[in-house]
Amino acid sequence: MARACGFRRETPSHGLFTQFRHRLGKEGYQRVFNVLLKQLLDSGAVKGEVVALDSTAVKAYSQRSLDNKTGKSDCEARVGRGRRGFILGYKVHTACCASSEMPLAFTVEPCNRNDKCFIKPLLEKLKQQSISFKTVLADAQYDSAKARNTVREYGAEPVIPHRKTSRVRDALKVGKNFVVRGVKRLVNIFRKRVSIERVFSRAKEWLLLNHLRVRGLEQAFIHTCLSFAAMLVVALTAIRQHKPNLIRSIKYYAT
Repeated sequence: MARACGFRRETPSHGLFTQFRHRLGKEGYQRVFNVLLKQLLDSGAVKGEVVALDSTAVKAYSQRSLDNKTGKSDCEARVGRGRRGFILGYKVHTACCASSEMPLAFTVEPCNRNDKCFIKPLLEKLKQQSISFKTVLADAQYDSAKARNTVREYGAEPVIPHRKTSRVRDALKVGKNFVVRGVKRLVNIFRKRVSIERVFSRAKEWLLLNHLRVRGLEQAFIHTCLSFAAMLVVALTAIRQHKPNLIRSIKYYAT
């Protein structure tokens, strides 16, 4: 991977990377991510026809303040619902390609912000990257008429299950033990939503996404961008080595 990045001998020191991190800034890292993604799109390894949306919570590098809403040393972090109760941190809202399991767009916000607020910003980022998505997958957390209409405004089909209490006939629903019920075609498409869970799993297990050691919203964004950019670099390395079956194998290049 080091050779693919242009390093012929040793990689730069950690201190040099830290200086470069502050000098490049949030917009610079976003451009790096966009350039890497464009190369993958041009190669055909990533298409983005079916897109999965979701968010994952990342714990802040701070203790809670006395008001139990913000961080003591990170005033931009907020207390919000994570997978296992409430945490102080940020949420990484992400759109990924369901077939290649590559991140296509993301944004980082305080943990108390609702997921539905970021459907349009994510879809807008996909449009800016000229990604022609046809189907958008999301879980029941995104269940609302406004969310579905937003997806349709971009010319795509929303595949979002209704809540269990919904009375819509033949609606797509997720029941006990995560069994999906509804029209067979929609059920088969919705099963591809697991791709976004795999993206988060690889980013946390191998790329330190949940190991936040910086403070502030901008630094949390840069940290996330580095994790996702590393994922794209692995995919590009596999493509250039003519090993397309290894585009998701971070372990192969990291060990």
